[in-house]
Amino acid sequence: MAEDKDNNKSQLLQAEIKRLRKTLSELTPALEALLKRRGFRIYKKEPSEDLVLPAKRFLDDFYEMLKKYSFRLFIRDVIKHQEYFTKEQVTRYATSDVTDAYIDFLLSVKVIEPAGDGFRLIKRPIKSFGETLEWFLCEIFRREFAAEAAWGVKFKRPRVGGDYDVIAKIDGSILYMEVKSSPPKQIYNSEIAAFLDRTFDLSPEISVFFMDTELRMKDKIVPMFEEELKKRFPSPPPVARVEKELFQIWNKTFIINSKDS
Repeated sequence: MAEDKDNNKSQLLQAEIKRLRKTLSELTPALEALLKRRGFRIYKKEPSEDLVLPAKRFLDDFYEMLKKYSFRLFIRDVIKHQEYFTKEQVTRYATSDVTDAYIDFLLSVKVIEPAGDGFRLIKRPIKSFGETLEWFLCEIFRREFAAEAAWGVKFKRPRVGGDYDVIAKIDGSILYMEVKSSPPKQIYNSEIAAFLDRTFDLSPEISVFFMDTELRMKDKIVPMFEEELKKRFPSPPPVARVEKELFQIWNKTFIINSKDS
């Protein structure tokens, strides 16, 4: 009984925090207005060509499933073998029973369909999991933090180009997040440089380099940041560990993976 009361109190507190955040968001300028004040005008956002999403009525369930790291890895394998796959081809990161449940779920929400003795993605071709991951992280800001957010954002800028993967308004401040669905071994110095270029150009209050992996950031990603910072500053700022796989630069730029803390 006491545990149920604590859970109810926690849920009520979370709901009240969301309500207050939504109210605060409505009292501060819109995200687009904040961007315009910095000379940034959105001309493209949220492309749908490579999104792997079910129909609107299934979106809530799909969003909840994407919170599971093993499901996200499973979706990556489905995309990799999108023309045709068997259960065995997508059972690398979960047990056989869990994979069966994941396949049944995708069938029920009509993301995949039977194909001979296996399955295939209904929407094809899909280049990668990247856009779907950006959509998911953007939804986290919208749903969990009552924040105004957009993903796959493009600006027309004279010197700095590329997509801003996720941009959100948090309590009147701008957050920019770079989202990587690839493992660290597939990340290159040019991507670190591009992230820092966009960070310096936009000057958000918070910038985040997020990698959807449970591998250590200290082994490759942190040294790449340290190397790039040495190129830009005579006395580069340290890349300091906050805790576990969360690192910070200047107390406003953060590097993090998806491993539970």
